[in-house]
Amino acid sequence: MSRDLAALPDGDLVALALAGRPGAYAAIVTRHKQALYRLILAHVRDADEALDLVQESFVAGHGALSRFDASRSLRAWLSRIALNKCRDWARRRRVRAMLSRVLPVDTVEAIADDRIDGEAAAIERDSLARTLAALDALPEGLRAPLILCAVEGLSQAEAAEALGLSAKAVELRIRRARAALRETRI
Repeated sequence: MSRDLAALPDGDLVALALAGRPGAYAAIVTRHKQALYRLILAHVRDADEALDLVQESFVAGHGALSRFDASRSLRAWLSRIALNKCRDWARRRRVRAMLSRVLPVDTVEAIADDRIDGEAAAIERDSLARTLAALDALPEGLRAPLILCAVEGLSQAEAAEALGLSAKAVELRIRRARAALRETRI
């Protein structure tokens, strides 16, 4: 990525990428990949799956770049794509789990996701484990706004844009999420 591209605002990078400028979309990826990775990892709790979903998110973003509204936040737009990829991943995982319960035992090995149980072993500290468990217990509608604002540092307006909600709805959901977390005493 050249220095001149790195200094450009997101809207200009999008315009250049749409015009076919080499390296413009790579500059977008470089700028936003860490934030998307953290966001996705907070949802899927699997580093390898998170890397795959980051890549899928950027591929989908590139394909939909012509639909990006330059008056809005690119990070929020990419976050929305990433959250949709996380939801798709969770749906596929639930289907695999359901199939593993209804299919014959010899078929289960071919489709079961055996990495899910390995996640607990990777968590070393009890306080982190309790926090993650409490976050997981939150409904998606409360968890996503909290992670976007408190962990990823998006403004409530950007989180609202990413989630397709009003800023007031995001504020309310964050307040409810924090109240729910206080009740679990993490």
